[in-house]
Amino acid sequence: MFVSPMLLHSIKEPFDDDGYITELKFDGIRLILSKFNDQIKLYTRHNNEVTSKFPELLDLDIPNGTVLDGEIIVATPGGAPDFEAVMERFMSKKSAHKVVYCVFDVVYIDGHSVANKPLTERKSMLLDLNLDHDNVFVIEGLQGNGLAYFNLAKEKHLEGIVLKKANSPYEINKRSHSWLKVINYDYTDVLITGYTKEDIKFLLSYPDGTAAGFMEFMPNAERSKFHSMKHVKSETDEYVFVEPILCKVKHRFKTKHGKLRLPSFESWRV
Repeated sequence: MFVSPMLLHSIKEPFDDDGYITELKFDGIRLILSKFNDQIKLYTRHNNEVTSKFPELLDLDIPNGTVLDGEIIVATPGGAPDFEAVMERFMSKKSAHKVVYCVFDVVYIDGHSVANKPLTERKSMLLDLNLDHDNVFVIEGLQGNGLAYFNLAKEKHLEGIVLKKANSPYEINKRSHSWLKVINYDYTDVLITGYTKEDIKFLLSYPDGTAAGFMEFMPNAERSKFHSMKHVKSETDEYVFVEPILCKVKHRFKTKHGKLRLPSFESWRV
């Protein structure tokens, strides 16, 4: 049984409020796990069944009629989630990466929805399931302490935190202001050296000329400004190359190959 997961809104700054539960934001793949008719099935947030990709989770001892929500990660030796590793594991059955299912919510128990229960009560129900499994970790969260936890995430170079109202219901298939994410962004100066003709993704490089990847996210007003500033050097069937234009982008951490992950426009540097 698939349940479309509750999604988060973004905010720029963390805060302290004992009316919220603070959790680490895991850098992995959102996963809905359900058990009905003695069969465990796994789904991505977009309702793609991926049961066969993670066979180590199929012997999880939970009652029929249970639906869990969590994130699949691969941990580095230091314990931090490794997004590239979990994607390697997702794409190839030959990958040796060990996955961990970090469960942070329960939506159904014994075939009955508990979505309208407050988060604190659902957390207690989750703990009562006694999920004793080598590949499963239950996320209890902390009361308040958003500022300190975010600073710790920055210190450890983790993705960020999530702040959830302690009394919030589970709002199926909704992006809710009751769940808030604060991303630990990095900021980097890069050069826009071109763009794709079909979907207008911007080609980025570092000031030393090495490739930095592609940027999709730029406000329409800034796109218009780019096109007013650009000086075209050459074209191919796929790309338009321009004289380099310096800008600042915000992004998640760099990949192992030095590319920027999910860069988005921040400001011009000209």
